[in-house]
Amino acid sequence: MQNNQNSRTPLYLQIQEYYKNQISSKSLLEHEKIPPEREIMEKFNVSRITVANALAELAKEGWIYRIPGKGSFVQEGIHRLTDKNMESDKERKILMDESIQIPAQNSTKRKMIGLIMPTVNDFFAIRLINGINKILNQSDYYLVIMLTQNSKESEREAIRELLRMQAVGLLIFPIDAETYNDDILELKVRHFPFVLIDRYLPGVETSYVNSDSVSGAKLAVNHLWDLGHRNIAICSDSSLPTITVEDRIKGYMDVFKEKGEMINPSLILTDFKVDYVNMDNDHPLYRFIASRYASAYITLNAKLGLHIFRMAKQIGLNVPGDISILTFDDPSSGYDEFSVYTHISQSEEEMGQKAAKILMEMLEQKKNNKRLEYKKINLAPKLIVKDTTGVFNRTES
Repeated sequence: MQNNQNSRTPLYLQIQEYYKNQISSKSLLEHEKIPPEREIMEKFNVSRITVANALAELAKEGWIYRIPGKGSFVQEGIHRLTDKNMESDKERKILMDESIQIPAQNSTKRKMIGLIMPTVNDFFAIRLINGINKILNQSDYYLVIMLTQNSKESEREAIRELLRMQAVGLLIFPIDAETYNDDILELKVRHFPFVLIDRYLPGVETSYVNSDSVSGAKLAVNHLWDLGHRNIAICSDSSLPTITVEDRIKGYMDVFKEKGEMINPSLILTDFKVDYVNMDNDHPLYRFIASRYASAYITLNAKLGLHIFRMAKQIGLNVPGDISILTFDDPSSGYDEFSVYTHISQSEEEMGQKAAKILMEMLEQKKNNKRLEYKKINLAPKLIVKDTTGVFNRTES
């Protein structure tokens, strides 16, 4: 099919628009069946996942309903709601349209920037937000934060809600997922100013600020190696192959390759989930720590490092006498004497400041009708040696 719509519009949105028009014009009537997925794939020359995403969104917005094993059908009563739905859809497009400018009478008011994050439950997030606010507090922008609880659907809704609230730019800390959200790609297609934080999207040209995860893992392994540790475990509580996890594991493996050592796959611990509330003595990670197979642990987030510390204590192991623990990010505030964890610092406050500055530059470019320039900043991580790592005692089994 030759599609007459703007070729820059994502394909799944083109499919949605086509069937919304079919329903609105009553070419498709209530309870009438939508063509099968394979027919839509051939009509639009797209993949099955693109069709599935388009139909799922139509169902969510109330245009169609789906019966497993039978197909998709036009929702009853949809024609009474067509005008309202089309107006809502039009409004969302207007908010994202690069040609829409902020009205002149509002030019003196502070404008909204949205920050989308999975959670704010550790000092990493707090330091990051502090860095962003340090920059925005000196500007004409203010910050609104939305949390996604690491849900892809919530992330999508947060992006759309902030656009409806007329945010002029977004700072996005993407969720842990194998694939990025289509709405982020749509922001790029619409030339809407946004900056990714602590993540980047392979193969997609965007502005981002993150920490060099490969270098961070290398710093961690080399520190433990210099202390005499050889059985060094690397742990993540996210079983999803995210780019951050992959980069850190790559850095971990690179050190062993550089030293001519074999990589032990059993020391790469990623295929598990953690109940941070209850201590489970039968949990695979608990049993692994109790086995004393590894003498040191690198955790890919601070919360997991705290959890392993508590597990070790319950098992009766001393840190760092029996095992060493090194975390990515400092579990403590870093502003007091209670910071005891050896960790890889990602300079979260600096990360937030640089992301805010890049976004403000992009907003200035858009204001002056200039082409958006993408900036990529990869901060150098730092090793902070504290009390949870120590020399390996070779007399111990």
